[in-house]
Amino acid sequence: MHVREYMTSSVMSLNDEGRLLDAALFMRRTGKRHIPVVNKADKVVGIISDRDVSRLAPSMLGGITPDEYNRIFETTPLSMAMTKDPISVGPDDLIREAVLIFYTKKVGALPVVENGKLVGILTVTDMLGLLNELLNDSQSKAEAV
Repeated sequence: MHVREYMTSSVMSLNDEGRLLDAALFMRRTGKRHIPVVNKADKVVGIISDRDVSRLAPSMLGGITPDEYNRIFETTPLSMAMTKDPISVGPDDLIREAVLIFYTKKVGALPVVENGKLVGILTVTDMLGLLNELLNDSQSKAEAV
């Protein structure tokens, strides 16, 4: 089993010159929890998660005005919030290797890179789908015996 069989290949990314607001709006619009960040050459330079956005969002309980709250999102560069130089995998890497990275590094998503370019993303949710497939296959084989 290879990464390309389970990755999401229609992955969207954010430009590294973007702001925290771009990530927050993208996540809200798409429901995605992890977004690769690329530079002008389409090289992956980071990944931002919903947790990263939440971590930098100010608390409304802190007594700041709505304008101040919005200004933080509009002025905070993605580079401040994202994980820089994220661990990535290639489409021909074995799923076993990706699972080991998820397990040992405790990350939720891995950009999939080929020839220096972003070609997909592999998430823990994708791996849960694979686990479900394997468990169903195992159960079907057990019932057939």
